[in-house]
Amino acid sequence: MGNDRERLLDARRATGQGEGVTTRVIPTSPVTRAWDEPDGLAARGTVIVLTGRGETPASYQRFGRRLAADAYRVRVVEVPLDDLATASKEVQTLLVDDDLPAPKLLVGSDTGATYAATLAGELDPVDGVVLAGLALPGSAAVLSWADELEARTACPTHRRTISDDDGFARGALSRPVPSDWIVSAPAKPALVLHGSADPVTLPAAAFEPFRGERTARLRIVAGGRHDVLNDVSHRSVAATVVLFLESLKLGGELPAIVADVES
Repeated sequence: MGNDRERLLDARRATGQGEGVTTRVIPTSPVTRAWDEPDGLAARGTVIVLTGRGETPASYQRFGRRLAADAYRVRVVEVPLDDLATASKEVQTLLVDDDLPAPKLLVGSDTGATYAATLAGELDPVDGVVLAGLALPGSAAVLSWADELEARTACPTHRRTISDDDGFARGALSRPVPSDWIVSAPAKPALVLHGSADPVTLPAAAFEPFRGERTARLRIVAGGRHDVLNDVSHRSVAATVVLFLESLKLGGELPAIVADVES
């Protein structure tokens, strides 16, 4: 028991985890990371994060801790383009895990967002989806590492995170999105987030499949680049995600919780 506690404390120190939010590394799956709600709070739902090109779970330490602090359980699954079957199996395992509370949502970035849109249309247990920085066939390729950093994020902390991550695949944004990945709006509530300064996918192209959809919420991040979950506006973006999650808990019609007062 003492050894287990020490391992947990070591894991929390390694990820800079604050008091009250439990960080748990799942030993049976090296591509999955997990955060639970603070002690004493009831979990409000489950967020399954799908990584984009080049990313590892290290890219989502900050995002995972923040959502967990709001009592959402967070699980991160890597999505290698050459092994989608394994990623799909992991997602489905999490979706049917009775220990993980509903609603259950997929949150994807880059190709993880594109794949999340596909899975949301195929898997009934998915209650909603958050798509950040969609990657589409024909998206612009980014060749040099310096250009990739510029394209991904202006946040110095995240630049340092991915630069220091030995598992991060540099140059991944030069890998083309599979030509048969056609994004269509799933029949599930969706939040589509995109940076206005994204040089990889133009905002208009990312939003187009969702325009006119009654339960789609389209949000553009002023000055945001491609990794919009980890860009300089990450706090506002995370807050937008939480507002979407809270609205979804009230119903699939996404009723407003905080609304403008008509003048």
